[in-house]
Amino acid sequence: MSLDSWKLAPVRHLGGGPVFLSDNDGVSSGAPSSFDPERFQTAREIAHAVLMAFNRHFRIFREHTQAARQHYIDGDWSVATQNNSDRISLYDMRVKEAIADLRERFDLEAPDQALLQEVKFQYLGMLYDHLQPELAETFYNSCFVGLFERAFYNNANIFVRPSVSTERIEGEHPPFRSFYPTQDGWRLSFSRLLDSIDLGVPFEDKRRDLKHLISFAKNFKNASGYVARHFQIQVLNTVFYRNKAAYIIGRALNGLEVQPFILPLLRNRKGEIFIDAVVSEQNDVTNVFSFARTYFMADCEVPSSVVRFLRSILPGKSSADLYTSIGFHKQGKAEFYRDFLDHLRNSSDRFQIAPGIKGMVMLVFNLPSYPYVFKVIRDNFGSAKKVTEREVIEKNRFIKRRDRVGRMADTWEFSHAAFPLDRFDPELLEELKSEAANKVTIENDRVVISHLYIERRLNPLNLYLEQVDEEKQRLAMREYGNALREIAASGIFPGDLLLKNFGVTRHGRVIFYDYDEIVPINECRFREIPEAMTPEQEMASEPWYSIAENDVFPEEFMTFLMNNPAWRKLFREEHGGLVEASTWRDLQEIAARGKSLDVYPYRRSISFPR
Repeated sequence: MSLDSWKLAPVRHLGGGPVFLSDNDGVSSGAPSSFDPERFQTAREIAHAVLMAFNRHFRIFREHTQAARQHYIDGDWSVATQNNSDRISLYDMRVKEAIADLRERFDLEAPDQALLQEVKFQYLGMLYDHLQPELAETFYNSCFVGLFERAFYNNANIFVRPSVSTERIEGEHPPFRSFYPTQDGWRLSFSRLLDSIDLGVPFEDKRRDLKHLISFAKNFKNASGYVARHFQIQVLNTVFYRNKAAYIIGRALNGLEVQPFILPLLRNRKGEIFIDAVVSEQNDVTNVFSFARTYFMADCEVPSSVVRFLRSILPGKSSADLYTSIGFHKQGKAEFYRDFLDHLRNSSDRFQIAPGIKGMVMLVFNLPSYPYVFKVIRDNFGSAKKVTEREVIEKNRFIKRRDRVGRMADTWEFSHAAFPLDRFDPELLEELKSEAANKVTIENDRVVISHLYIERRLNPLNLYLEQVDEEKQRLAMREYGNALREIAASGIFPGDLLLKNFGVTRHGRVIFYDYDEIVPINECRFREIPEAMTPEQEMASEPWYSIAENDVFPEEFMTFLMNNPAWRKLFREEHGGLVEASTWRDLQEIAARGKSLDVYPYRRSISFPR
């Protein structure tokens, strides 16, 4: 996969303060002032070619997404996982094809500015009544940024801001269906809801599931026990598939109150389905859409209408988060970029070195007022690290295509990201220039980083443990061990298990985010430390036994991972088996059989009895 082509905009000074170039900065974004029939026709053909390339991409994307339903019917989880992974690569493939087509059909090596403006103007006109205009704009950006050298390009030629509103776009069918329990009765309304779900397989016991839903209905009342006269239940028509579950996403409208709920539908051994729970607590609903989980397969003709619905029940999630969660990760990048520009314009703090123990591979910095971190690969790693820069890049891309089982952070990869120079702390700027000189240049009033990762900011586990009481330390150690087990069962050995490479979310969940030393778990050899034959061997500073490259000795984990005796004690009490090689071999066997642990994105305590 090539570097993502969406580039952060260059900056300049206006009115004494650093701002990002706007879409109409320096060059009008409208049609050229003088009409040239030949240029008009060429521009129209170019714009049409780009839009046709996008339409083809979206059609193929939907075909992959729609296949999730059949995989769910068949219970073919390995094929479903591969299909999800393959879908991630589709965007870059279609952009490359579009660029190759444009270069073959048109002379675009060094087009004049008037032609570029005309192309953009014509393309914008073609998006009227388009059902995915925001995605089409992003595709356009990717194509045209990929066509030209960065030094040539400027923001007037691409859609920095969205040019078409998506607020009122709807397809042939409404994005959600509504039910009215206060008018039709709870039983009839929920019965209609279940009847409207066509997953292609029968319910195990629809009557039992209906009783569960009715018994849960009391939770839709507000704090005063009030149910509005026009109480509604609204459910997205789009079914969300991920791993071994299908999810029905809904909301209850009780007057001015909006209550989210999610119905996870699982399959039994016979292939019949059942509602496992009603996920309605905000933390659980948010966790279902966690950035550490693989993308949903959610077929939607109008993605913006689905995102709009999701934002109503997930106020803590941005459009960037939600587009990404339903598989439109490039649109997620575009939305993130726009949010980031807004934040820079409305803040004044400086980028600084991120707190915590510095990594040997990544140089990490943040903007204190912004909930993300920025990571740059260092030029040199030191003799202790055997990995190369290319391997680090490939490992990060490998994780993006894997099932992250809710335990591995997703990242956005950027190229040629430009930041305002005067927003950098001098210490950070000096470290960037000394440790990542091959990737960092100073261009007038901006810092340009040629290759950059951006991911959600977490509290490093080692720092978190120093900040909390013993009860929360125990919970964190439990979470840390659970993360190790679930990552291993998914087929990955994290390699570097140091606490600093794991972070804690605001909900207390432990997430892994350092992929420099990950390896497929089937390549590891988990061994017990041989007993010493002599006192001299036992006291020797060097091992008396041979160690191959992928040998792992879990008995040593406590010595090297935790220097705090209290933390070691808690970890042994919660996950003592993880310091035994046999436990890891069992996890290795689970991964080898392709039967990963069932990982639920909500508390098991809320599951209905069966």
